Amino acid sequence: MPMRKLTFILAFLLLAGLQHLHAQINLDTLTALKNNPGIYSLVISKNDKVIYNSYFNQQGQDSLLNDQSLTKDVISTLIGIAIDKGYIKSVDEKVFDFFPELINDTDKRKQDITIRQIMNQASGLYHENLDSLAAFLNLPNPSAYVLKAPLTARPGKVYHYSNAATHLLSVILTKSTGMDTHTFAIKYLFAPMSINNFGWMKMNDGYYDGSGLLSIRLRSTDMLKIGSLFLHKGVYDDMQVVPAKWINLVLHPDTTYHTEWGFEQSTYALCWYHAVYKGTDITYGLGWGGQFLIIIPSLQAVVVANENPADASAIKQEIIFMHRIFPVIFDQLNNP
Repeated sequence: MPMRKLTFILAFLLLAGLQHLHAQINLDTLTALKNNPGIYSLVISKNDKVIYNSYFNQQGQDSLLNDQSLTKDVISTLIGIAIDKGYIKSVDEKVFDFFPELINDTDKRKQDITIRQIMNQASGLYHENLDSLAAFLNLPNPSAYVLKAPLTARPGKVYHYSNAATHLLSVILTKSTGMDTHTFAIKYLFAPMSINNFGWMKMNDGYYDGSGLLSIRLRSTDMLKIGSLFLHKGVYDDMQVVPAKWINLVLHPDTTYHTEWGFEQSTYALCWYHAVYKGTDITYGLGWGGQFLIIIPSLQAVVVANENPADASAIKQEIIFMHRIFPVIFDQLNNP
């Protein structure tokens, strides 16, 4: 073989090897991962390639993990699909269209509450607190209770995180589509993305949980697929799964509210959080105990983390991830 050709082949193989190395991410020596009894999974993709996929504390690739309030992000995505298919007019459609019983409520402001306000956590509807969570879950009809309870604020004016109100989105999906949320999700989101194994529980009112209090359970790699939709205008495997218009609205919402949760100076809209992290825009979902779905459009990256949602360690787990794990991930994504 001519020396020139051999040199070219060797250079090509070396370059391919370097590209492979640069495509990976090395977190194996990170103490916050190695010695962390609360971490369950960490999956990272960049440029549509999974570059880190690890599991901890007796969890594995096929584990269905408790996604807590990442359930809201799945519900939000389903709402976008339902709007595109004409089941729901828009995010500004009034919930009165789905709950005509509000005509009998003495507080007529409830008739003007919109889907957007519920998704923005600014509906003014009843919100549960940690000390009332068990009582709320034990109600025979939690969605009816939320609608009947007195407003806590003028709709659209005050941000107050409410799992109880967010559950109404699942009820709205069911009423508008004629399919329960579980069936609608399989038909229009999960099946097209080959998400074949998941768990989802119903609230006592018979509707699948829309809040994350009982939670959807997905494999971390499947949650990563959902995140990837937001890097590709809703397209997965050459198929338009979620309308591009919805993806754009989620990434660039019309109205946002400041929140004390999550990364510093985060805002909230349409069931998603937004922040500028080290000068880079991120959109993310956050669930109790450190469940994260982080989308970084400028880096074409998605990060999924699942952690132990036990109340005793929940806040600690979130802090460890945000301040000790994600900074390393972010730096390596920028400088592989």
